[in-house]
Amino acid sequence: MPNGSLSLAARLYLLSWDTERMTLVGAPHLALLVRAGALAELAQRGMLTDDGGVVRPIGDNRTGDLPLDKLLELIEESRPRGWRRWLTFHSAYTLDAVRTQLTAAGYLRKRRRRVLGLFPSAHYELDRVDVVKSMREDVRTVLVGPAAVAEISDQDAALVALAAAAELRTLADSRERGRHKARIEALTERSGMAAPALKKIVQEVRAVMAVAVTSAPATGAMGGS
Repeated sequence: MPNGSLSLAARLYLLSWDTERMTLVGAPHLALLVRAGALAELAQRGMLTDDGGVVRPIGDNRTGDLPLDKLLELIEESRPRGWRRWLTFHSAYTLDAVRTQLTAAGYLRKRRRRVLGLFPSAHYELDRVDVVKSMREDVRTVLVGPAAVAEISDQDAALVALAAAAELRTLADSRERGRHKARIEALTERSGMAAPALKKIVQEVRAVMAVAVTSAPATGAMGGS
């Protein structure tokens, strides 16, 4: 799987790695962010639409990307739900599918270990560190410029919009997000030009994160796999 073929969901997962500490950040909300990326890409591809706030699949086509297609099938087979509910409903399924995909492609290494010496558990390690570092620099260039927003691709604009909405500090800390707030908003608009539903996804991610920040004690960066 070449870098250019990675889905939004896969790129957001990889960008969540702190490549200095070799840990994942934002672990409690990682599944939500990955699911947001999957929903956004399906909306951009014209496979999902917003019907009065309800997520509706369009046609019966498939992407060829297993995590995305699994999510499409889940939406098709489930009762109607809004965007916020789809951000969280069985979101671990999409996260697991993305991890499996990235492991098969050589981005991750899966190890088995036992919790408390008894219970088997899967542990993932980042394998292609230099690739992820390069990817992060490319995405930061989208965030800070110098390219005009109109020159940014829909997918790259969506990547920055979602990462900023989820307050992904491996891309930018709170000061940087504040400094580039106008550009982030412009990128959000850019990402939603072809898929208006995407702006709603970004809004819902922001809303979920706002609730999480006000209702949970600060724990700092959280590692995990």
